[in-house]
Amino acid sequence: MKKIKVFVLADNPLAPSGVAGQTRYMIEALLKTGKFSFVCFGGAIKHNSYEPMSFEDYGEDWIIYPVDGYGSQDQVRSLIKTHKPDIMWIMTDPRFWGWLWDIENEIRSVIPIVYYHVWDNYPYPHFNKRYYLSNDLVATISKVTDDIVSVVAPEVERIRIPHTVDTNIFKPMPRDKVSVFRQNNQIGVKENGENKFMFFWNNRNARRKMSGSVIWWFSEFLDKVGRDNACLVMHTEPKDHNGQDLEALMIETDTLDGKVMLSVNKLPPDQLAILYSACDCTINIADAEGFGLATLESLSCGVPIIVNMTGGLQEQVTDGNDNWYGIGIQPSSKAVIGSQDVPYIYEDRVSKEDFIEALEMMYNMPEEERIEMGLKGRQHVLDNYGFESYCNLWEETLLNVHERCGSWNTRKHKSWEFIDIK
Repeated sequence: MKKIKVFVLADNPLAPSGVAGQTRYMIEALLKTGKFSFVCFGGAIKHNSYEPMSFEDYGEDWIIYPVDGYGSQDQVRSLIKTHKPDIMWIMTDPRFWGWLWDIENEIRSVIPIVYYHVWDNYPYPHFNKRYYLSNDLVATISKVTDDIVSVVAPEVERIRIPHTVDTNIFKPMPRDKVSVFRQNNQIGVKENGENKFMFFWNNRNARRKMSGSVIWWFSEFLDKVGRDNACLVMHTEPKDHNGQDLEALMIETDTLDGKVMLSVNKLPPDQLAILYSACDCTINIADAEGFGLATLESLSCGVPIIVNMTGGLQEQVTDGNDNWYGIGIQPSSKAVIGSQDVPYIYEDRVSKEDFIEALEMMYNMPEEERIEMGLKGRQHVLDNYGFESYCNLWEETLLNVHERCGSWNTRKHKSWEFIDIK
C-alpha cells in the first residue's frame, strides 16, 4: 500500500520547543503505523548546515529540510513539485503563516491543508477568519481555541486534539528517591539537611511569562514563610533577549544563595521528569498561554500546579467539575492589547497579592493532601491528554482527511464557483 506523504511546516521537530515536541510526537507515532511518510521544513532555529537530514530508523520516510524562519513560497512550491505530498500539515500561531495562505489556492488545488491551531485568548479574533478559511481542517489545541474557531469560522471543518506529554517518561518518582536526588545534588536542602519546600518554574524567559514578577513576588513570599524554608528552581535562560536579566533581579531581591536557583542546561525528557518530581509544585502565571506544556508535564509527574486561569492552563488545573489539581488564580485585570498583526487580545494579569496567597496555600497544605492532589492531576492527564489518545487521534484524522479530501488526481476541492448575477 502506498504511504500517505505529509509535508510538515513547523518548528524543527528536533528542537526543544513545545511546538517542536508536539510535531515530533505526531510524526513518530504515525511513522510507527507504516501508513505515512514525512517531509519537513525544519524551521524557527539557526542552522549550521542546510543539507537535508534523514534518519537511519526511517530512511526516506522522514526527511527534514532546514530552512530560515518557516520557509518561503518558492521553497514550498519546489518541495510540492519534487515530492508530491498528499497532505500539508502546519502548526503554530497564524501570524507566521500569512505568506503561506497567500498561495493557498495553488496549494489546495492539489493537496489539502491541515492546520494545528494555537490561540491564547479572547475576545473572538474575527480578523483570523480569513486564515481559518484557508484550510481544509483546523485542529485546535485547547477548549478555548476550539470555541474560538467554532464562533469565528463555523463553516470550517475542525477537531480538538489537545496537547500531550509522554506519560511513560513524565511519571511520578518514589518519594525516597526524590529525597536522595535532592540530597545528592544539594537542591532545596537546608544547612541542617532538611528539605525546603521547592517550587519549579519551567518556561522561556520572555515578557509574557512574567519571569521578573515571579522572582520579585517570590522574595516577598519568603519574607512571610521564612527565607530558608522554601526555594524556587527556574529552568530557563537568564539572559534571553526576549526577557529580563534574571540574575540582576536575583541580586536585587537577595535570592542568590539558594533561594532562587537557575537550571540553564538543556535537559533530556527523562532528566527533566526527575526535576519535576523533586519539586513540590510547578508555577506558571503567564499573561497569555495557548496551552502550557510545563504544567502538563508536572501533573503527569504527579506534582500539583499554580497557574493563571487563562488559555489552556485553566483546563489543566481543573476538570470543570469541582476537581482541582492545583490552585488556579483568576486574573485581576484583563487588558486589551494588540499590534498591527493582532489588533486585539486579552492580556490576563494576576496580582501580587493573589500570587503570594496561592504560594502560601500550597506551602501550608498538608503533605498528604498535596501528594493526593498531584496524583489526581496525573490521572487527569491520563484521562484527557493521554499520549496514546493523541497519537491515535492524529492517525484517524489524517487518514480521514486523505480519504475525504483526496490529493492530486483524486483531489476533492475547488477554489472557485459560478455565481449567477442577475
